[in-house]
Amino acid sequence: MANAIYNSFKKQIMNGDMDLDNDSVKVMLVYQAYTPNIDTHKKISDVSGQITGTGYTAGGRALSGLSVSQDNGGDEGVWDGADVIWASSSLSAYGAVLYDTTAASALICYFDFGSYQVSSSGTFTVSWNSEGIINLN
Repeated sequence: MANAIYNSFKKQIMNGDMDLDNDSVKVMLVYQAYTPNIDTHKKISDVSGQITGTGYTAGGRALSGLSVSQDNGGDEGVWDGADVIWASSSLSAYGAVLYDTTAASALICYFDFGSYQVSSSGTFTVSWNSEGIINLN
């Protein structure tokens, strides 16, 4: 499965139900067994296959440095944040699910790593694209 934005997020953001600058957003890591359904998955409770591992806490980790900006040169709206790091971890994850804890754990998007990414007594990092976490053009 490729990266995806959940349809419920699209509706909530258009209704003004989320504030991506100020809401508390988390990233949860998942195994390959999770298959996102952008039509029916709406809340974190719809997600199965959360990973377990040393240095990982159920529910994932909060994002920091969140910002929404306007890029007139690229005619884009950009939502970005700091990369997420699990130091001293032993993890294996196939993808990441972002969700808004302020908006009743509403799903935002899914990132498919394309293969298992692994840390073994090291650092596991989810690095966002240089163009932002979500880039609308």
